[in-house]
Amino acid sequence: MHACGHDVHSACTLGAAIILNELKNEFEGSVKIIFQPGEEVLPGGASLMINEGILDSPKVSTALAQHVFPSMETGKVGFKTGMYMASTDELYITVKGKGGHAAMPSDYVNPLLIASKILLELHKAFMEMPPAYSTLEADNKPKPPTVLAFGKINGNGATNVIPDEVKIEGTFRTMDENWRAEAHLKMKKIAEDVAKQMNGVCEFRIEKGYPFLVNDEALTKNCSTWAKEYLGENNVEELPLRMTAEDFAFISQKCQVVFID
Repeated sequence: MHACGHDVHSACTLGAAIILNELKNEFEGSVKIIFQPGEEVLPGGASLMINEGILDSPKVSTALAQHVFPSMETGKVGFKTGMYMASTDELYITVKGKGGHAAMPSDYVNPLLIASKILLELHKAFMEMPPAYSTLEADNKPKPPTVLAFGKINGNGATNVIPDEVKIEGTFRTMDENWRAEAHLKMKKIAEDVAKQMNGVCEFRIEKGYPFLVNDEALTKNCSTWAKEYLGENNVEELPLRMTAEDFAFISQKCQVVFID
């Protein structure tokens, strides 16, 4: 099993397949049951299956996906019309300096200090800016919801040994493709400029991940209405925008979808 609920997804989808098969004489059209691998790892199972023709023969016009929302009370479901989940990119930064003995600061360029400065400057530029405005002051456009965060840093030095390089890993998430492309250039420039100013070098690699996920408004409202009829009004919740990511977003770019939690 996978602790975010993939075993539950599989069990529920199998159950839905059994029920739909029993009711197949009561509706027209075709229902395609999709099980996908590799949701957690780029490029994501959904994109691979789309490339292999999963949405064709017969062509898929509408897709529904179920997720697990651990904080929601058992027996309830949640819906969010329109934009729901963020795009996600993986960030890999290598900061290079010059290693040496800590007792001889004139002989080394400490990549840990450079890396620290880069992280602070990136946080300041992306996470401390006013949420209502773009970083480009000239256009004054509202800035889409954005998350830039780093969860791993590895220097591999010692108490008295300055390493040659530091590796950092992080994530960037947002909900606008133009801003996403702009941000990629901006964060690279900030990191490279900081490293240069401190006599180091920065290699900044971005692995572009999943797009943002958009639930079809009409379909989502219909599904919410049907859920209320079946489960009761009190068991259907309206969900907030989330900065989590989901590779079902690739399918949301191809047909009308609703992602149910």
